[in-house]
Amino acid sequence: MNARLLPYLLILPVTLFLCVFFLYPFILVAQQAFSNGGEASLQNFRDVIGYWKFPISLRNTFLLAIIVVPIQLALSLLMATMVSKMKKGRDLVLYVWTIPLGISDLAAGIIWLAIFEQSGFLNSMLAGVGAVDAPVNFLSYQNTFIVFLAIMLAEIWRATAIMLVIIVAGIGLIPKEYYEAAEVFGASPWKRFVKITLPLLRPSLQTALILRVVLAFEVFAVVAALGGTLFPVLMGEIYSYQFDLQNGGNAAALALIVLGISLAFTLIILRALRVPKGATI
Repeated sequence: MNARLLPYLLILPVTLFLCVFFLYPFILVAQQAFSNGGEASLQNFRDVIGYWKFPISLRNTFLLAIIVVPIQLALSLLMATMVSKMKKGRDLVLYVWTIPLGISDLAAGIIWLAIFEQSGFLNSMLAGVGAVDAPVNFLSYQNTFIVFLAIMLAEIWRATAIMLVIIVAGIGLIPKEYYEAAEVFGASPWKRFVKITLPLLRPSLQTALILRVVLAFEVFAVVAALGGTLFPVLMGEIYSYQFDLQNGGNAAALALIVLGISLAFTLIILRALRVPKGATI
């Protein structure tokens, strides 16, 4: 076999998989989004953007991403730093922290629903200490802030582990000699973190942030379980167009809008955390 052909043969199965299960469906969705009655048109996009729920769902999705992702980044950096310094029990702690990775989005939403619903843990605890006389309906239209808070907490609990695993792997690739040299020269732990860990973690931070931001704009099941129609998000509107309203053209148009937003933020992250040429880590 020609050695030059071997790399192409090895990537052929993956290429075929992506073409069949990603590229072809994407082309079909794009055709559906840009057609109206069999003719090329932007009407589906105009309908979606002009619908009264669009700015609300867009705002809610952005609000979740802007608040949740930075908190998750700070938590994952803190947790990864703690794990990297542990000499005993490191694997056990990392395993416990990554348990939410094995739980589906809907299951995570139901778990937190069991905390915030009227017969849930939070009401039981408040009644037990005498803080309330009757169960409180936290997840109602009268408590939209609590609905948002519950969704935010569920997302932080569920998805921080995604960033944690990537950052722990990145810290493991940083040579220990850098830290030892900095310690010899009297650098404080904070200075070592800022001057060594963060700069050399850029590739890992790129990957973690891109993955998490893309998933943040695709949040759906947790919101459906905790907020329902009280907290509309973009993915929830796509579901509503496709299955409730039976309007595949509008659903496809909104899906492309979400894809465009995700690509824009991906480019911003790549630009902000670009790795200098010649970097080895």
